[in-house]
Amino acid sequence: MKQVQVTAVGENSFVDVDQPQVGRQDVLIKIKANGICGSDTSYTSIGGIPPRQGHTPLGHEAAGIVADIGSDVDDVSIGDHVVINPMSAEDGIIGNGGAQGALSDYVNLINAKANRNFRIIPKNIPWEVAALNEPMAVAQHAVNRSKAKADSKVAVFGAGPIGLGAIISLKALGVKNVVAIDIIPERLQKALDVGADSIIDSGKEDVLEQLIKFHGQGLEKVPSGNKRSATDIYIDAAGASIVPKTVFKIAQYRAVYTIVAVHKKEVPVNFGDLLDRELDIRLSVGYPTEIFQVTDNIIKYPELYAKIISNVFPFSDALKALKTAATPGAADKVVVSFD
Repeated sequence: MKQVQVTAVGENSFVDVDQPQVGRQDVLIKIKANGICGSDTSYTSIGGIPPRQGHTPLGHEAAGIVADIGSDVDDVSIGDHVVINPMSAEDGIIGNGGAQGALSDYVNLINAKANRNFRIIPKNIPWEVAALNEPMAVAQHAVNRSKAKADSKVAVFGAGPIGLGAIISLKALGVKNVVAIDIIPERLQKALDVGADSIIDSGKEDVLEQLIKFHGQGLEKVPSGNKRSATDIYIDAAGASIVPKTVFKIAQYRAVYTIVAVHKKEVPVNFGDLLDRELDIRLSVGYPTEIFQVTDNIIKYPELYAKIISNVFPFSDALKALKTAATPGAADKVVVSFD
């Protein structure tokens, strides 16, 4: 079968590999769609992940159809549609240094269990949307870390895939006041399309003044004479250094700042300035419990998640899909389809 691997520094290739053999407790998945992640670009840039440098299988945002099951498997049937948890694979994290990757015709889930390794989904969910399950679990974890409630006033920095996913999760929780902040008009329109109540173009508008307009004037325990926004929660899905700088300046007393984006540059912090406001900084990575929690939202709101996808490539063009996803400004969310 065909499999996409990192074969050298900066190089991806199609490689012929053997189709996995199904053991008594295994579930063989015919991959139908797989999303491209920023980590795929990172792995390519370093030539793969040890000990598989030069032959690292890619692809971890996968959905597919059950093609075969082992004789001892009783919690799924051939023909069922599923989304996959790449973290639970016994032969290493799928597409993240493990023995298998989902940019392949098949993935074999060893000693597989429903709701641990995979979750069955309705057959009406489009494959490309189902493939968003894994990255949307990352967004869901950020929302969970923020402890947002229905009456929370929330600002989401970055209306890329994770930011948009966070907005959908926030609205699914019943949060009534969600503001999306970005510098790209098309992304801001998508934010409105998936449920944001208001938007701020931070390249043209003053973020503090606009947040005060949408959320009101914030509180200070120790008066400083500075304006603060009444925003309760900030979710950073942008990863730009201006975001923490802005939040540190405008956050009110006991606001929550949840960071899910990868910041590649050091961020200076003046804790003395933040001490009186008791800013709560929370980091969010992965999806400790959210991988199949978010599936409920995908099943309920597939039309909203579909808006996140910007480009779909056939598997035969998977190398082009990877290059497109790696090119700044070329695409937001790229999905490879195996139909």
